[in-house]
Amino acid sequence: MKQIYFLLVLLACGVIYGCGSTSDSRGELKPPPRKAFRAEIPYGMVYIPGGSFLMGQTDQDVTFAQITQNKQVTIPPFFMDQTEITNSQYKMFVNWVRDSIAITNYLNDDKYYYKPKGAAANPNGRKYIDWAKVQRMPIWSNTSRGKANPNASKLQGMFYQGDDRVFDRDELDVRMLKYNYSSLSLREAANGRNDKTKKRSDFILRDTVPVYPDTLVWLSDFSYAANEPMVQGYFSHPAYRNYPVVGVTWRQANAFNNWRSRFNDAYKDKIKQPHRQPYALPTDAEFEYAARGGRIGTDYPWGGPYIKNAKGCLMANFKPGRGNYADDGGYYTVNVRSYFPNDYGLYNMAGNVAEWTNSAYDESASSFVHDLAPTFNYNAKSTDPEVVKRKVIKGGSWKDIGYFLQNSSKSFEYQDSAKSYIGFRSVTSYLGRDIKDKR
Repeated sequence: MKQIYFLLVLLACGVIYGCGSTSDSRGELKPPPRKAFRAEIPYGMVYIPGGSFLMGQTDQDVTFAQITQNKQVTIPPFFMDQTEITNSQYKMFVNWVRDSIAITNYLNDDKYYYKPKGAAANPNGRKYIDWAKVQRMPIWSNTSRGKANPNASKLQGMFYQGDDRVFDRDELDVRMLKYNYSSLSLREAANGRNDKTKKRSDFILRDTVPVYPDTLVWLSDFSYAANEPMVQGYFSHPAYRNYPVVGVTWRQANAFNNWRSRFNDAYKDKIKQPHRQPYALPTDAEFEYAARGGRIGTDYPWGGPYIKNAKGCLMANFKPGRGNYADDGGYYTVNVRSYFPNDYGLYNMAGNVAEWTNSAYDESASSFVHDLAPTFNYNAKSTDPEVVKRKVIKGGSWKDIGYFLQNSSKSFEYQDSAKSYIGFRSVTSYLGRDIKDKR
């Protein structure tokens, strides 16, 4: 009888405990049913499957730099822009900054802001620009009926003034176009996590970046070259809208990616993906892996040891021979979809413009970086020595000889430098298992 009573007590306790628990009676945690997450390819990007490859030179090191030693590494899958960022794409960023400054500092018109319902809807008192309204009510253009722009008088302060004006034209003062942003440095946070004197704010990087490209690079990069037409029209003329943006620094490329990650609706996919990872510059290893297109031991993105195909056609935009720039079909840069893409569907991973990467430049990096997703990063401050401000550039450009088009070839430029032969493209992480994984 006592045994039966004891068993009843245990059952009663189990029922009471089970009723008060969030799990079932067996202690199993069962989350509410949800639709399985399925990654979609972001607009304008291609999927790069993960894999292992032999990173480093496959041909002789003609510069004797000895900075591309062979090392087998593994790269997780990711997404990458199919082409270099174009003038028209970067101009979206410039125009967003321009309109933000115009609305917040000059127009003072509530019609361009969201209108929250009730005081509780906007407790911090901040106002947020309604970009859908900005599209319906353009700030700078004339009205559809041919009347003068009603905002013209308010926007005069954004134009060059006094002696800076040419022929009394209203020209935007591009020195005003600055983008303020902040980002959390996860690597610095990881390194300083055991330092009890550190606060979260110590790991937040804040920067103010002028966003307008340096169009004068077409003259400053070359001595005694009549490149004035490129200065005047390359970024502004519609003929070059699908050409790669140049004259942007490494810091400007990072500012663009921050804006692209947070604010730009035009880059959003038709399918909503609330778990999208931030956009960033590719690492040195990611760029080389993507450039190879899944091929093993090849010198160039198209494979093979030659820069010409079987018909004798040049495969990229570079400096053939002793300076026959026109031989490949382009005098300077060319349209970002020129030539054939590699096996991953990426255009101009060699030639056209060299490209910024997220990796800091160190001659011995290959000897100490990890063999899984390797990179060497350093967020240099303005007060740091110049040597730590070097960033890896890859791919070679329209003004380079063929050697610099090789997959393994790399060089460096300082993070605050802008050049007429350096552009960039973005990557974003792939969430979940590899698309090839059918298990």
